[in-house]
Amino acid sequence: MQVSDFDFDLPDEQIARFPAEDRTGSRLLCLDGNSGEVRHQQFSDIESLLEPGDLLVLNNTRVIPARLYGQKETGGKVEVLIERVLEDNLALAQVRASKSPKPGAVLLLADGAVRVVVEGRRDFLFILRFETSVLPLLLEHGHMPLPPYIDREDGDSDRLRYQTVFAARDGAVAAPTAGLHFDEALLARLEAKGVQKVFVTLHVGSGTYQPVRVEKIEDHVMHAEYIEVSEAVCQAVRETRARGNRVVAVGTTSVRSLESASASGEIVPFQGDSSIFIYPGYEFRSVDLMVTNFHLPQSTLLMLVSAFAGRENVLAAYKEAVEQKYRFFSYGDAMLLTRRRTDSQTLSSL
Repeated sequence: MQVSDFDFDLPDEQIARFPAEDRTGSRLLCLDGNSGEVRHQQFSDIESLLEPGDLLVLNNTRVIPARLYGQKETGGKVEVLIERVLEDNLALAQVRASKSPKPGAVLLLADGAVRVVVEGRRDFLFILRFETSVLPLLLEHGHMPLPPYIDREDGDSDRLRYQTVFAARDGAVAAPTAGLHFDEALLARLEAKGVQKVFVTLHVGSGTYQPVRVEKIEDHVMHAEYIEVSEAVCQAVRETRARGNRVVAVGTTSVRSLESASASGEIVPFQGDSSIFIYPGYEFRSVDLMVTNFHLPQSTLLMLVSAFAGRENVLAAYKEAVEQKYRFFSYGDAMLLTRRRTDSQTLSSL
């Protein structure tokens, strides 16, 4: 398949630069992966769309304020985006500067308050050694790493709103954005209704925004991200499907976590890096419904959603969403998709 098969036109004004006033205040486009039927609802309606016994799978990663600004010791502005903390004072990072720093170069970040030494490179990332612990330093001096299409400076409110209410594990440099639509009250109502919930962890990397630079999607090499899926999650998935209820993955990160853990055909605990790349033709093993936001044209996330509900269905739904003035991307509106089933899956479910 060609990357161009996953393109669509989007007016710039439909890119959401700010979140909705209330977390649950976004719109919700419901897409049936089998029929292609589209319904327009509000996100708060999800309470009536889920059933007692369904299992909600949420990603509990926490976005760290991973962006730092400063200059080289020799002069020249520099911007650092921490990609992954390797040790207490060692990190992998993107470094933007007029000229790439060489090993041994010193960076002065946060108005000179932080001294960092470039130790080397790992592919397109730099290995940086800090004089102090990385995470506390980021919490004090870092900026929230808003996506490049939110073309504004981050503000104090982004520390709250570019974070899910259930975030618990530091490590992401991009939010699992489908989870941003849930607040504590909605989660409590779902629990009272009998909708169960479990948490996986996938620390979202900045690679989620990287364009696909090949023509054939089969030639694309997916970036790796750290994932944890516990035995308790696996057991909950097994029990949910055994009794005929549905596994509802909140976000593509939860989908990738569950499907990474299901690579053998049966879901088992998983801990480590995964480079799973899901595109049309993939057979889903553990996910029945997906909550997700609208994704960038020609992106791996749009390919994943297309694998789940059918490329033609998804692109038609996106076209309708554009016509209906939905808000797109991280701070935008949401979708609820039912999985497109093959003939064998349909027969086995009867």
